Amino acid sequence: MTTPCIICVAITGSVPTKEDNPAVPISISEQIESTQECFEIGASIAHCHVRNSDGSPSIDPEKYRKLKEGLEKYCPGMIIQLSTGGRSGHGFERGKMLALRPDMASLTVGSNNFPSRVYENPPDLVEWLASEMKKYSVKPEIEVFDLSHIHQAAKLKNDGKLVGNLYVQFVMGVKNAMPADLDVFKYYIKTVKRLLPESLWCGAGIGKNQQILNEWCIEAGGHVRTGLEDNIRITKEKLAPSNASLVNIAKELCSKYERPVASWKETRKLLEIGDKSG
Repeated sequence: MTTPCIICVAITGSVPTKEDNPAVPISISEQIESTQECFEIGASIAHCHVRNSDGSPSIDPEKYRKLKEGLEKYCPGMIIQLSTGGRSGHGFERGKMLALRPDMASLTVGSNNFPSRVYENPPDLVEWLASEMKKYSVKPEIEVFDLSHIHQAAKLKNDGKLVGNLYVQFVMGVKNAMPADLDVFKYYIKTVKRLLPESLWCGAGIGKNQQILNEWCIEAGGHVRTGLEDNIRITKEKLAPSNASLVNIAKELCSKYERPVASWKETRKLLEIGDKSG
């Protein structure tokens, strides 16, 4: 039986602005409305950041609380994944929102280059974030920007600092980091299967690589991330009119490769995350 494909939508991120694409949701209400549109057509995970009123990135737990409550109300059953990424905050303040007990949170287990800076994830911060996720029963999504990050995730799991079947995401196409290279992608899968055989995996392609990674993942039996955080265009000439338009592209690829789209209930079962609907 074919494994259903999980679709995660990264709705806003920290970088895209309305000047880049007017469809980028900034306010809490805009993010809830955009996510609901995606949920209703098949996205089962919402990857969430929050913004200040001027569009700049925020790490404010109160903003995250309001967003989480809104998504739970209007997207019942959808998995809420909060970002602990370093563009919104620095050091240990990046984990303040974990006390809200979201279903999931992102966890980058090593450092790497970004377009204009180093994305710093020192070992003490990584281990602290992992311990907070364990404390609050938050499932980490391991964000892999480099092959070494898969090895580090395996070490953390072997040391008991990460538990359960991990969800590993390959992030490809960030400038100055790992490009969207098919040979590397295949080796990532091979390495996950060798070091973390019980884990599920997915891919996130940045910019023009989004649809490429979607297709590679769906064809290879993995899962996908899409959304305006990573890519604001349908084509080089055409802006994406909504997050939902990008989810629909992923759905079309699922149809092409005869992969059913995972419902929120199927996604919770696959990721071993309890059903909070009742």
